[in-house]
Amino acid sequence: MIKLRSVAAVLISVLFFTSCMKNKELFVQSPDGKLKVSFEMKDNKPVYKVKYNNFIVINESLMGLVLSDSDTLLKGMQIAASETKSVDTTWEQLWGQNHMVENKYNQLIVKLNEPGEQSRQVNIIFKVYNDGLGFRYEVPEQENLGDFIIIDELTEFAFNDNHTAWWIPAYGDNRYEYLYKKSALNDLDTVHTPLTMEAGNGLHISIHEANLTNYASMTLAHTGHNKLKCDLVPWSDGTKVKTKAPMQTPWRTIQIAENAGGLITSNLILNLNDENKLDDTSWIKPLKYMGIWWGMHIGKYSFWESPNHGASTKNAKYYIDFASEHGIHYLLIEGWNKGWTPAWYENLLHVFSFTQCTDDFNFEEVTSYAKSKGVEIIGYHETGSNINNYLTQIDDGMKMYADAGMHNIKIGQVGSRMQMKEWHHGQYGVEYYRFVLEKAADYKLAVNFHEPIKPTGLRRTMPNLMAGEGARGQEYNAWSEGNPPEHTCILPFTRLLGGPMDFTPGIFSIKPTRVHTTLAKQLALYLTIYSPIQMLADLPENYDNHPAFKFLQDVPVDWKETKVLEAKIGDYLTTVRKDKNSDDWYLGSITDENARQTKIELNFLEPGAEYMATIYGDADDAAFDTNPEAYKIDSLKVNSQTTLDINIAPGGGCAIQFKKL
Repeated sequence: MIKLRSVAAVLISVLFFTSCMKNKELFVQSPDGKLKVSFEMKDNKPVYKVKYNNFIVINESLMGLVLSDSDTLLKGMQIAASETKSVDTTWEQLWGQNHMVENKYNQLIVKLNEPGEQSRQVNIIFKVYNDGLGFRYEVPEQENLGDFIIIDELTEFAFNDNHTAWWIPAYGDNRYEYLYKKSALNDLDTVHTPLTMEAGNGLHISIHEANLTNYASMTLAHTGHNKLKCDLVPWSDGTKVKTKAPMQTPWRTIQIAENAGGLITSNLILNLNDENKLDDTSWIKPLKYMGIWWGMHIGKYSFWESPNHGASTKNAKYYIDFASEHGIHYLLIEGWNKGWTPAWYENLLHVFSFTQCTDDFNFEEVTSYAKSKGVEIIGYHETGSNINNYLTQIDDGMKMYADAGMHNIKIGQVGSRMQMKEWHHGQYGVEYYRFVLEKAADYKLAVNFHEPIKPTGLRRTMPNLMAGEGARGQEYNAWSEGNPPEHTCILPFTRLLGGPMDFTPGIFSIKPTRVHTTLAKQLALYLTIYSPIQMLADLPENYDNHPAFKFLQDVPVDWKETKVLEAKIGDYLTTVRKDKNSDDWYLGSITDENARQTKIELNFLEPGAEYMATIYGDADDAAFDTNPEAYKIDSLKVNSQTTLDINIAPGGGCAIQFKKL
């Protein structure tokens, strides 16, 4: 269970009351004083500004909500009161990149009243941390505002310059599964968040949202010179949010870091979510798993019933035997149920059964056999975005897994629209994913969502939300042109700022595929792409007797501490993590299509202690496009005073285990 531990909580409440404060500018700053936020009603409109060390992060930007009949809520309101508060606490993560999380911020609540007969009330809440800020709108319960529809949100982000941005387009049929583009801010159209930018002075900024609940997802539309505006994903009827008072919007978040690595180690998104609501979390465990998965993507097996059906009892036992022999305690089986066809991924509202096995698969036999071998099966539900069909069977399907002693499930929503009608990331999808997650918790199932809603820190509140897809993963390397080497050097600074990703690394047989990395980079991805569940994605025969497989057996998935040693978006990243359950550290370093030489100081290691470093690196002649499987393994004793010279091949990487002696 996540516990709240007060370190030095200082609560200060200051109330400002006046008959009319419409011209008063209110301020709140971060605990370290570097980040300053101001708010005022200017020309009867709410606006905010953000500065970091006197650098203008956000110029004067409009705020507000537009209701049906073009009723602009907040326009013409007056500041009735404001409250400030300072909080300094630390809380314990059930799992994560860091065991303990500092939650230290200054808060400003601005209370706005509408003059006249309607006299409606809205609060704007700002929380300002050292690593960024969040703000949200709060509509209290009130007589003149019950049920209402939001047709637009006026929130703006006006920047002071044409920053460099990394982005993917919104409103595409492949949801979030696109390669990131790098361009000037003013070349953007409408894009998904997290949207990450680098200013000319080196400051890094990312716009996202936190605690996305009962609301539409926010995309960002370019509306003019250096300016973006919140663009809420609509329902099929064109409205954006159907709601009622009392309500709160998600937090609009601005992460700010003096270097690229600071974005990765920020806890802003997590801190802006509610505390854990699950009483019993004993069944939620980080894990490594294998799967009857890659073979289906590369065409060795089929998802559907056929002579080479992947999810057969025979294949399942083969995988179980290998996993058990090599200390991998979880196995994902996809395609074991009725309803799969060669066109299963098309927008045809396929009707899957979530309890009926294919003719060549015996669920009871497989789960019992796995249990006898110390392996737990991970369940799979593919909805094909036929949500109505899934929801009529969800209890029976989840109960089947729970009764078999299973505690993990992967749930897919393949399709360009849910029910061929609603966006995955509109309010319909947001409410659907939350319902499924809470239903899974009822059956003590931890969830890995594919084709998900983007992560916004909900894993703090519902820690059974382990990971998700929500980006172009490894599967694209099986049947498309593949992901370019820079792709995994962009994901940690964009998609992963929202939460863990089930990228599915670990491919060793690279030459027959379009995996544009070296083998050593596949190892390093377990450190640079964070997830509390990590797949060993390749076929068992490609791991069998392979010396580098030892790293996959050893690398943990739950961490006490995480540091970024060096980073440049799209070019390179070096991350170190300390195992939560031992004194060992692990390092992952990756690069784009360019070779790289770097020196790594090991001052993160415990002073005075000795470690055995096992280095899995690129061979001298390795390269992602010509010799991707060439690697070498070296060992040497090191300490906190040691500096390592690391040579990384084009599209390559390096993974190191530091075992304390």
